[in-house]
Amino acid sequence: MVFSSLEFLFLYLPATLLLYFAVPKEYLQWRNVVLLVTSLIFYGWGEPVYVFLMIATILVDYVFGFLIDKYREAQPKKAKGALVAAVIINLGILGVFKYYDFVVSNLRLIPGLGGLPMLNLELPIGISFYTFQALSYVIDIYRRDARVQKNPATFGVYVTLFPQLIAGPIVRYKDIDEMLRYREESVALFASGIRTFLAGFAKKILLANIAGEIWSAQAAIALGKRTVVGSWLGMIFYAFQIYFDFSGYSDMAIGLGKMFGFRFLENFNYPYIARSITDFWRRWHMSLSTWFREYVYFPLGGSRRSTIVNIRNLFVVWLLTGVWHGASWNYVLWGFYYFVLLVIEKQVLLKKLQNTPAFFQHLYTLFFVLFGWLLFVFEDMSAGVAYLGNMFGVGAAGFASQLDAYNILRLLPFITICVVACTPLPKRLFYRLYENHMWVKVAAYAAGVFALVLGVSYLVNSSYNPFLYFRF
Repeated sequence: MVFSSLEFLFLYLPATLLLYFAVPKEYLQWRNVVLLVTSLIFYGWGEPVYVFLMIATILVDYVFGFLIDKYREAQPKKAKGALVAAVIINLGILGVFKYYDFVVSNLRLIPGLGGLPMLNLELPIGISFYTFQALSYVIDIYRRDARVQKNPATFGVYVTLFPQLIAGPIVRYKDIDEMLRYREESVALFASGIRTFLAGFAKKILLANIAGEIWSAQAAIALGKRTVVGSWLGMIFYAFQIYFDFSGYSDMAIGLGKMFGFRFLENFNYPYIARSITDFWRRWHMSLSTWFREYVYFPLGGSRRSTIVNIRNLFVVWLLTGVWHGASWNYVLWGFYYFVLLVIEKQVLLKKLQNTPAFFQHLYTLFFVLFGWLLFVFEDMSAGVAYLGNMFGVGAAGFASQLDAYNILRLLPFITICVVACTPLPKRLFYRLYENHMWVKVAAYAAGVFALVLGVSYLVNSSYNPFLYFRF
């Protein structure tokens, strides 16, 4: 089930809100039980068998968190052993489901290893997200950054909480510890949650899906019939799709969290206005970047040591970032691509770049980000190489066609809307007016209702409603 589905909007969400608020607010633990049960139902909607894997993850990390807390002072070696065991089990489960067949398929290319068996397991939805959250708990307990959670149902809510269960943002336990024990729901916060949810819904349905359809049509053009302009246009629309798709889903998650009294951190900060690759990754999927920084980069030494060690640390982080996104060589190459760019920036380019005009900084960043998406989208790397060649005229059917000119003119209003929506201008303007004019508040809710009706109409009439980060 996804947030942008009719089942979620008109069945699951109303029922969950009704059950949750039927429990008096002074009985927070029972409200947590409601959230745990409904979140398991949400997860098991499409994959009932993997609910048991989720429950096993909860039990394993609950027990190891308890052991870490018990032995941390008196017997630190046992506490460290419990932490190591928890990390191995969590990463082992993730490895078996997500990476086993990828590793084996490559090993089978070696003479004598062709008989290694494949498991062909279906990838549990959101396993990369909830595994990282579970690891955050045991690590935060070990570091004394959070208190142990003695109530298994409350801990289960942290792992399974449906707004951020399958696609983030990745919530560190220390950031949500207090909210699991006490949180203040209010009409104002609930209303803010509705606005945030509807804004994300509009981004997902009215921008990402339309951009995705245009990209899919361009990518489906037969090799040799794609023009240079058409190829660039296709990648630009994929860049729009993945941003509005993922940031829209994150906004919906943050909005849903507010409805239940949770305040999740923002996951995107207008990455396409970045002035460097370094700046881009401070703005894109911030919860993942923060997780790797807190639990991998800093423990390795960060940037406090020698240049060689810093480069090594960046390599480890970006290798893991690429692998986290998928068990395919294009993701490994994508991670290496950003590792190289970031090393060049940090060691040579960044100071020089800051002395150039802002327009050039933006153009440089978007140019390399666009090629990053080319690596990201094509798991078939030969198809990706062919598409890259088309972008520079190699194997292309000319520079442009009449159809390209027609598409640009036809899509110009939509392109303009997407470009503006990638900037903070609409949000800044909205809140400036919202605080000072009552009519804007009324108009905001009217616009939200209109976006909901328009989005639902789109869902009823279109079968195209993918979510790109589901597979991660």
